[in-house]
Amino acid sequence: MTNPEIQSIKNRFGIIGNAPALNYALNVAMQVAATDLTVLITGESGSGKESFSKIIHNLSSRKHGPFIAINCGAIPEGTIDSELFGHVKGSFTGAIEDRKGYFEITNGGTIFLDEIAEMPVGTQARLLRVLENKEFIRVGSSAVQKTDVRVVAATNVNLIDAVQRGKFREDLYYRLNTVPIAVPPLRERGSDIDLLFRKFTSDFAERYRIAPVTLTNEGKEMLISYNFPGNIRQLKNIAEQIQILEAENKVPITPQVLVKYLPNYASTTRSMTFLGAGGNNAAAGESFNERELLYKILFDMRRDMNDLKKLVLKLLSGDAHHGEILREHGSLFSSIEADTQPLSETTKLLPSGTAHNASTTQHSSGSMSNNTPNIIQISPYDSIENEVVDISHETAEDESLSLEHKEKEMIVKALQRSAGKRKYAAQALGISERTLYRKIKQYDIEED
Repeated sequence: MTNPEIQSIKNRFGIIGNAPALNYALNVAMQVAATDLTVLITGESGSGKESFSKIIHNLSSRKHGPFIAINCGAIPEGTIDSELFGHVKGSFTGAIEDRKGYFEITNGGTIFLDEIAEMPVGTQARLLRVLENKEFIRVGSSAVQKTDVRVVAATNVNLIDAVQRGKFREDLYYRLNTVPIAVPPLRERGSDIDLLFRKFTSDFAERYRIAPVTLTNEGKEMLISYNFPGNIRQLKNIAEQIQILEAENKVPITPQVLVKYLPNYASTTRSMTFLGAGGNNAAAGESFNERELLYKILFDMRRDMNDLKKLVLKLLSGDAHHGEILREHGSLFSSIEADTQPLSETTKLLPSGTAHNASTTQHSSGSMSNNTPNIIQISPYDSIENEVVDISHETAEDESLSLEHKEKEMIVKALQRSAGKRKYAAQALGISERTLYRKIKQYDIEED
């Protein structure tokens, strides 16, 4: 099929995107539509498999016949035979009259069996008979009936694995898989994500007569880098959320705003590379790429942690009884002054303890790995104790350099100080009680 033909199909059925994998799947669907071959559509949940079944039906000679879409996973195992093949009066409790099944109703048309892997094994044997002989038997009857139905099936699981586990009949798999069509997941469609986002926000804005939101270039790159485990369905939900909640701001959506609507963004992006070749930014002056965005997020986290450490230090400094705590955990506050100085791109990526030791001890990176103790002076405590407190440790690795770990420690200490009262702990930390509650859940902190 030529590109103009594929584009006409996209326009007709509302398919948006130009990804090569999408165009190939559409090409296969267009070619197989003219036949009566059974089609098996594979793809993740929410990727648009049902749209392909409608394309196949409407481009076939059966387009004037009935089309029914059935979700096999939504029908209880005890009634799916009756739903698909019908039953006769008295065949089971509650069967007060004869009933036609979907295969009888769609005679001359197309039936779409979604989530075919959820079909019970017993029903799979009945379906195999329909595919091979075009005949079936109603539940409770002995009369064989004929039907002329085209079957298009879809699944979001690996049927080969299901066959090996005994959950799916091997003969039915090969009978269904006459012509396979693989629908690509949204994360593999690149710039199609931005096109779909604009489509969804425009439709929503038109429906409710509001101005559609837009994304900055950095926001577009963040959106495209997201994995979208829920595929198109998830993207539509996100687009509608942003449209209704951010439209009143009337400014393009930045990554800082967008990240609030992308669940588990840090763990579901396709690239988490912090350091490039040589550690330098080769595209200075251009729009943020994903690595630069992660630089900024990391720097913001360090700055927030530095503010938190300053606050805790101030609270502890106001009580003479906490001098022992300061001596035991002085390393936690050793990098406060260093963090407030301008950081280079490389220093931003170094753990705070490493950067501080490098500046205070003036050792090379090679000397940090030997067994010579590093001495760090804690000058902020001079006003508490009349002497300089020296904190010795064997290696830099003994100190946890995780920002999250330090944040968790501060929260635990604040909770202990406030006898487990979140309100006072939140006030001491300078954050809202709601944020504190979220952090407690995030770090799985046990409250007394």
